[in-house]
Amino acid sequence: MAQGTQDFTPDPRNENILINVNGVLTPRAQAVVSVFDSGFMLGDGVWEGIRVHNGRMAFLAEHLDRLWEGAKAIAMDIGISREEMVRRLYETIDANQMDACHIRLMVTRGVRSTPYQDPRVVVSPATIVIIAEHKEPHVAVIERGITLFTVHVRRGDPAVQDPKLNSHSKLNCITACIQATEAGANEGLMLDPHGFVATCNSTHFFIVRKGEVWTSTGDYCLGGITRGNVIRICREEGVPVFEKNFSLTEVYGAEEAFVTGTFAGVVPAHTIDGRKISDGRGPMVERLQGLYKKLVERDISESAEQS
Repeated sequence: MAQGTQDFTPDPRNENILINVNGVLTPRAQAVVSVFDSGFMLGDGVWEGIRVHNGRMAFLAEHLDRLWEGAKAIAMDIGISREEMVRRLYETIDANQMDACHIRLMVTRGVRSTPYQDPRVVVSPATIVIIAEHKEPHVAVIERGITLFTVHVRRGDPAVQDPKLNSHSKLNCITACIQATEAGANEGLMLDPHGFVATCNSTHFFIVRKGEVWTSTGDYCLGGITRGNVIRICREEGVPVFEKNFSLTEVYGAEEAFVTGTFAGVVPAHTIDGRKISDGRGPMVERLQGLYKKLVERDISESAEQS
């Protein structure tokens, strides 16, 4: 079966990891939250995915900025300081003796007294869970890429559910993923309410046309950290990059396409809706992969110097 950007080879070490639940390191088999927890009950919370390289978390400040901004937007008190969150994150990877891994940091509004939407029934502080796992993206995915299928599920406007919120409520993206999978693709390409290309169900989308890199306006997608870093790289290296509206017709005529995300970085998309875009990794994608790797290394180095 074709592999997507989130796939990885199972690692037996993950069976015995310690998971940080509200500041307590707990064996995987015993790590649980209440059935009354806001995240389980209503998808009420925010989260981040963070990559660890050489024992350091890449772009940690940006991830924490987005987490705190999301919590503020939904009037949720995380309940601890950024410094305490950083301490818990490093405590978790250190306890698991991890030099390279992927972290899922999840914060929900806490335990409710009864199954009900109103936040006033919350009777506990926020629930904070940190899961660090041994994960590496498949090399074949990085080199050969993935397939995409344009789904009927649209990215909503901010008045419906603001896509800028990295919330636990991901049912629209899950529905898109299901449709793409049923169509035999790795991931779903999603349009905005006006029919322009917006993003994918779990990554951000780019195309390359005549030496230019295009991505959506960003109005209908999460403020992706990897997306932003790729745009930054292009500008620093003199690669013409545009955040703009474009249609599927322009996608089908592109020389290259790729997606970005925290886990796998920059990944080529070789086929979209049955149209062959490229033979896997093209020259622009290969260049951006190399530049992104250097940016990660630079951020890790600067982080280590500051600690």
